[in-house]
Amino acid sequence: MFDIAFSEMLIIAVIALLVIGPEKLPKVAKTVGHLLGKAQRYVSDVKSEINREMEIDELRKLQAEMQTAARKVEGDVQTTLRDTEADLNKSVKSIEDDIAELENSKPAAVATANSNTQSPPKAEEPAPAQPVGPAPKVEAK
Repeated sequence: MFDIAFSEMLIIAVIALLVIGPEKLPKVAKTVGHLLGKAQRYVSDVKSEINREMEIDELRKLQAEMQTAARKVEGDVQTTLRDTEADLNKSVKSIEDDIAELENSKPAAVATANSNTQSPPKAEEPAPAQPVGPAPKVEAK
């Protein structure tokens, strides 16, 4: 805390011995030691409290950054979902239009196909000839 060399402490001790006297010096030294200890604990408590507050501020900033990033990602996902939904709706509409167009043109196409493909019925072909005569003999052993 203080930069005091040994020689400076020795001079302070001699002056304190002369001013306070040999009877009261140990009691005063003990009291000064207690006060210095309390002061050091107080300073360390203040330092730790300041460090804690700084960490809390950093955590709050980090939390705010994470919330901002989460909102941005959520917005991007929502935008992507809307775009995908719009594309899918366009595709479904296109397919529905194609189906309706095919259904509308189907009766005309079927009528045209039926008139072009009508041909005389085919005569039945004779069944393949079966061998005439006795069946060959199979010998059993």
